Amino acid sequence: MNEQARPDLAAMLFPVVRALIEIEEPILAENDLSMWAYSVLLELGEGPVRTQQALAAAIGADKSRLIPILDNLQGRGMITRRPDPSDRRVRLVALNAEGQKIRDRTQSAIQRAEGTILAPLTPGERQDFIRMARVLHKSVLAPADPIPE
Repeated sequence: MNEQARPDLAAMLFPVVRALIEIEEPILAENDLSMWAYSVLLELGEGPVRTQQALAAAIGADKSRLIPILDNLQGRGMITRRPDPSDRRVRLVALNAEGQKIRDRTQSAIQRAEGTILAPLTPGERQDFIRMARVLHKSVLAPADPIPE
């Protein structure tokens, strides 16, 4: 099939994403996490401390909608928030041991379940697919600077 005759990316990827969400939802529910809360735990695992604003940008969430999610995670003992010593208006967010335990348990279960979707791929194709997904994920959340005219 030539490049012009292929289906649009959304037409190909949407059913895959929908199937992945259907696999993830019961695992998230079992761990009492929303998709956004899980995204927060995953992102906080990438670095020890983030500002709320940087965290929102990193997961593609609106900062004002993120606050109740952070309140919930903090209330459940999964994250800590503290004022930034250099700017007390800024709150620093970090994953703690309980949050890490829940994140790791949830992520392991999700990645095991993803095997059903990835089953048609060879091990090499799986690695390539995951690598390409990471590249696209980064580019969508942090698009390159536009080329000046």
